[in-house]
Amino acid sequence: MTNLKDRVALVTGASRGVGKGVALGLGEASATVYVTGRSTKSGTGPMGLPGTIYETAEDVKRLGGTGIAVRCDHTVDDQVEAMFDQIDREQGRLDVLVNCVWGGYERMFENNDFTWPHPFWMQPLWRWDAMFNAGVRAHYVASTLAAKRMIKQGSGLIVNISFWAAQKRIGNVAYGVAKAATDRMTIYMAEELKPHGVTALPLYPGLVRTEGVMRAAEFLDLSNSESPQFIGRAVAALASDPDAIKRTGTVCIAAELGQDYGFTDTDGKQPVPLTINHV
Repeated sequence: MTNLKDRVALVTGASRGVGKGVALGLGEASATVYVTGRSTKSGTGPMGLPGTIYETAEDVKRLGGTGIAVRCDHTVDDQVEAMFDQIDREQGRLDVLVNCVWGGYERMFENNDFTWPHPFWMQPLWRWDAMFNAGVRAHYVASTLAAKRMIKQGSGLIVNISFWAAQKRIGNVAYGVAKAATDRMTIYMAEELKPHGVTALPLYPGLVRTEGVMRAAEFLDLSNSESPQFIGRAVAALASDPDAIKRTGTVCIAAELGQDYGFTDTDGKQPVPLTINHV
């Protein structure tokens, strides 16, 4: 089992979904995990999804880590800076940043119309802004603040959660462009961070059994799906690898990391890595 007992991690957007899974994967490795998001009351997430930062922090503790919930709206820079200052005061270091926070999933239905798969000229313009403000820009701001601290330490890991939509049209144009921007941003960051001993990379999950996905489970083939915690185990493996810098600036796939590092999902299965031809 990976041991990150002396490591401090920050997971943004961890009330539910992949973000929560990342926090749990780090928690079971005994890390101290700061859990951020806006949800403090269950059922207030997009589409009424359950999950809060407090519930995630408690689950981190249950798995053997130290979970610390901090309410933070990642579109408000002052709140983000205050959260990093809190980590400075309480821990004096930051070893891992995982950006999972994202926008644009709100209001999938407008006037009883499921707008998510529509062509770009029929998409609501707010969705583009949400994905770039609460997604790409939020990743950029948090990465900037983390980098300043990690460079002083001479070590650190920044992971930006992305997806295959960066390489193939999935969902809608705004989603693909935002994910592609996330990838390129992270790759360029990695070039500048590598001389300072800090690793940065985009990380792709497969089909993840999030709360939202499970609502539609009867319509999906989940035979090669992943628990949210599986991608957390991928991050934990990267964080514990002394040679992780060799992967900096490369797109990593959670299931490939499972094969490389030898970890499995919570059910003991080894998910098959997706490729561009399988999505």
